[in-house]
Amino acid sequence: MRTATISRQTAETQIELELNVDGSGQSDIQTGVGFFDHMLTLFAKHGAFDLRVKAVGDLHVDQHHTVEDVGICIGQALRQALGDKKGIRRYGHFTLPMEETLVTSAVDLSGRYFLVFNSPFPTQKIGEFDSELVEDFWQALAANALMNLHVVLHHGRNSHHISEAIFKGTARALRMAVECDPRITGVPSTKGVI
Repeated sequence: MRTATISRQTAETQIELELNVDGSGQSDIQTGVGFFDHMLTLFAKHGAFDLRVKAVGDLHVDQHHTVEDVGICIGQALRQALGDKKGIRRYGHFTLPMEETLVTSAVDLSGRYFLVFNSPFPTQKIGEFDSELVEDFWQALAANALMNLHVVLHHGRNSHHISEAIFKGTARALRMAVECDPRITGVPSTKGVI
């Protein structure tokens, strides 16, 4: 099984994380940020990833360091778990409806980072959660996984639904990209390495 364990200790956060990309969607998420826990639980379920996250952050300052650093750790774990990426599909995409919201996520596990995040939120807050942290999380994850990620909001009115569609849709796109393709015996690139 393709797994990774990441430990990150800084003056702002302490994070212990385990990821199994060949899991069944089991999760144990404890970040101290309720809405973020909800999003990571959805991410694990829809990606069919087993994910354990224990994060203690400087929430007396705000939620930014915790959310961004968890994104860093998941990105590192994804890159570590996939190793040389031999036999994976590499590309994944998913268009996900969430009531009035429609989001498309597309990924390329190319070994190169790029983020296009075209998903404005109608509100600055989702409960007590800063909606701008959704983009910050995916930026950190994509940069540390070394992948291209494009997120496009086609339409949506409710910020909770938009965030949920992004997490579910990107999880589904990643699930497709990390799957083993029985027709591919090596690295899915003419370069010979990704």
